[in-house]
Amino acid sequence: MLARCSGAALIGLEAREVSVEVDIAPGLPALVLVGLGDAAVQESRERVRAALRNSGFRLPLSRVIVSLAPADLRKEGPAFDLPIALGILTASGQLPPAWLQGIWCAGELGLDGHLRPIRGALPLAMAAQRCGARALLLPEANHAEAALVEGLPLLPACSLQAALQVLDPQQPKRAMPPPDINTDPSAGSCDLRDIQGQAHGRRALELAAAGGHHLLLVGPPGSGKTMLARRLAGILPPLTREEQLEITQLYSVAGLLPERGGLIRNRPFRAPHHSCTSAALIGSGAVPRPGELVLAHRGVLFLDELAEFRRDVLNQLRQPLEQGDLWLSRARLRVHFPCAISLVAATNPCPCGWAGDPERDCQCGISQRQRYWSKLSGPLLDRIDLQVVMQRLPASELGQRYRSPATSKAPECSAAVSKRVLRARQLMQQRNPGGITNQHLTAQQLHQKGRISPEALRLWEQAVDQRRLSARAAHRLLRVGRTIADLNAQDRVGAGAIAEALSYRSFDLPTQGL
Repeated sequence: MLARCSGAALIGLEAREVSVEVDIAPGLPALVLVGLGDAAVQESRERVRAALRNSGFRLPLSRVIVSLAPADLRKEGPAFDLPIALGILTASGQLPPAWLQGIWCAGELGLDGHLRPIRGALPLAMAAQRCGARALLLPEANHAEAALVEGLPLLPACSLQAALQVLDPQQPKRAMPPPDINTDPSAGSCDLRDIQGQAHGRRALELAAAGGHHLLLVGPPGSGKTMLARRLAGILPPLTREEQLEITQLYSVAGLLPERGGLIRNRPFRAPHHSCTSAALIGSGAVPRPGELVLAHRGVLFLDELAEFRRDVLNQLRQPLEQGDLWLSRARLRVHFPCAISLVAATNPCPCGWAGDPERDCQCGISQRQRYWSKLSGPLLDRIDLQVVMQRLPASELGQRYRSPATSKAPECSAAVSKRVLRARQLMQQRNPGGITNQHLTAQQLHQKGRISPEALRLWEQAVDQRRLSARAAHRLLRVGRTIADLNAQDRVGAGAIAEALSYRSFDLPTQGL
């Protein structure tokens, strides 16, 4: 007897329908699985056998062939356990075929028949709704995630036996509690009021948040580079509903949503260690999964100790930083991931960390500094709009926070800065085509919408000639000037905005270092 059940395979951020076909034919008892499945799919034979037996169902004593169609689409993971088990029960006459008509299902089976959560439940639910599925059968632990797709009936179950009960139209359906939708993948809440001094760095952080610009912080140990970077996500504008779903889908595909987790409401903050590989940064696998770059989409990617990263790893960022998306090509498929990130990088000025410090002597030679900075290629620095040198604070400035409230002035908090950032973003949405941020304006759009004054253009031309800026760096300078004008609520970009933007171009000749 032939039976069919619908499942799905994850390809990038999308799920594609997979038809699980089961045929029971005369022959020696065996369970044969075909359809280009990976090791986890092939091992489902043993999990399904044990789950059926321990759940009180009988195994067919004949040859069982399971086909995952289309056969040329690679399948990964244990999510096919449940559709395979249901297909075997239907083909052996233990489950009415009508119960599975129009039903999509996915789930990993334990040896005792209980259902474990799977990754990618949200894109699977989106695909089921798009293809007109009657309902989606999945583990209870994935209910909150799949419930984000409105209009799709869900059949959550905790075990194989419970799955048959929810499929039975005669059985009453158990009401599920409302899902928790407060999942938070970020690194926690940090406030700018914790930063003492560093006015230049704080202003650069505000510009990065308002215009979507990338930021490089260079300074000696303990100057506040990491503290500043960790506060960028807290001053970015709130996510829209579409952006929240997009980020949740990414974390679902990566398998990083907590059990029973739902919608991600906060912007991600990812801070990979400088020993990470190219595969960890951009993604890897025969069917690629998201890397740190993609997981920071709509949020912040923080690269601490930037000059300690391998040069080939950093160069992987060049195209994604400019385009905001990533294409990973493999022999059988090409996968797209979004990666519209705010990059914040921090590094010491030299291996010992004290180059340029007025009170401590640098122990590094010129050749050591050049080798240290050679990790940062010119094309990479060209794509970083804001390059800021930070200095250690004197003791008198550090001690302000410990003085009495009457004599000390509290630093500005993140909430106040966030309001200015939001107002600047609203100006960009009204003026820029498609409501994009200034960082994504093309040269043509800058010409049409930038509103740059003649005085600002003359100063900009002088700076480009004197600093020998590339065309990319020159246009990024104008974009930063436009963001400065927006933060200052100015309709036109004046010479003052360009002059301030020039103060954030500290490393146009990277091999020289500080």
